[in-house]
Amino acid sequence: MIESCNCNMLCPCWYGVEDLMIFDNDTCDSPFLFLIEEGNSDGTDLSGCKIAMSSIFPGPTLFDGNGTSRVYIDENTTADQQRELEEIFKGKKGGPMEIIGGLISEWLPTKITAIEVQENGDTLTATIGDFGTIKSQLLKNEEGQQMTMKDVGFTVALQFEDHIGQLAPSGSKWTDPDLPHQFETQSGVQGFAQWNGG
Repeated sequence: MIESCNCNMLCPCWYGVEDLMIFDNDTCDSPFLFLIEEGNSDGTDLSGCKIAMSSIFPGPTLFDGNGTSRVYIDENTTADQQRELEEIFKGKKGGPMEIIGGLISEWLPTKITAIEVQENGDTLTATIGDFGTIKSQLLKNEEGQQMTMKDVGFTVALQFEDHIGQLAPSGSKWTDPDLPHQFETQSGVQGFAQWNGG
């Protein structure tokens, strides 16, 4: 999972503590990218699928919900995969996305579009149709060690491996005309997760 948002590094929502969820800007604007290595849902193989989400939360905290969101599914998926992915990522199948889905009050119609991903060393770049781009770069210290966070609220809730999130500043732009506004991001986290439904 690759997350980015318009907060400065690091987005305080990751801690999952309402009193600390003070947006750096007036709203929380955040795209996510999910690259499914392997998995299935109700007998439908989802291995290799790519899916993105983009959400805008008016605040004052993430837990106030009232978000507007859209799911973007790669055009190379089958109709069965699209159906299962949409239900999973809207939180209808339980699991971690039920938490995020509970914060969304308006789901824009899902878009089927090209999702192209390139990885070059520590940098991942993705283009999601004409809707937006995500650029995520792993953050390392002077000794070349990956900077991480562990056991914070959302690394636990999203079931990250060992509850570790890898810090990854972003340079993303989102221009979906149906969202409340366009935005750019600079904060970001990457993580590996193994999910089960509800």
